[in-house]
Amino acid sequence: MRFKNREDAAIQLAGRLAAYRGQHPLVLGVPRGGMPMARIIADALEGDLDVVLVRKLRAPGQPELAIGAVDESGAVLKGRYSDTVEVGYLREEVRTQREVLRKRRALYTRTHPAIDQAGRLVIIVDDGVATGSSMLAAIRSVRARRPRTVVVAIGVAPASSLGDLSAEADEVVCLQSPEDFYAVGQYFAEFPEVTDEMVVAALQQPAKAPAPEPS
Repeated sequence: MRFKNREDAAIQLAGRLAAYRGQHPLVLGVPRGGMPMARIIADALEGDLDVVLVRKLRAPGQPELAIGAVDESGAVLKGRYSDTVEVGYLREEVRTQREVLRKRRALYTRTHPAIDQAGRLVIIVDDGVATGSSMLAAIRSVRARRPRTVVVAIGVAPASSLGDLSAEADEVVCLQSPEDFYAVGQYFAEFPEVTDEMVVAALQQPAKAPAPEPS
């Protein structure tokens, strides 16, 4: 089964997360693909919206394959393929992705100061995960800020990654876990690129009335 688009997946996730409405959750989108979904979910659950900044570390010559991830503090999570690359390459890739994170933080917080996560029910949202490295880094980054509860909400992921996420989050809500997983985009009929401008717009957008729950 394919989602029509990210909005379709977000509305379905909001329905699965309906029990958290009334608890004022802090919904964190993983930029950039998770942000349009996080906006919809935050509105549906009557929560706050912010970002959690992490970047995957790319394999040499295979930019879609993650060998790990890094958060904006510089904490590195090594993935299952990290031992296949040279130390020098990994060091440079970490430096490159930290610079991307620095620029995004400056852009996103220019008009939307970061929200304190301490003591909050936090829901981390992304359209999907492949190896799970970026989401694991996001969970650990959020944990370091002492939230009350960490929930992960994603559209699609392979079963192998879900096991890793469930070991570190308090709850994982995933709409699809296909056996023949190849890439997140293959499970969306429409999967356009999400730009930094779209992320900023989502952060600045006033909260809307809750989205309807799926029937």
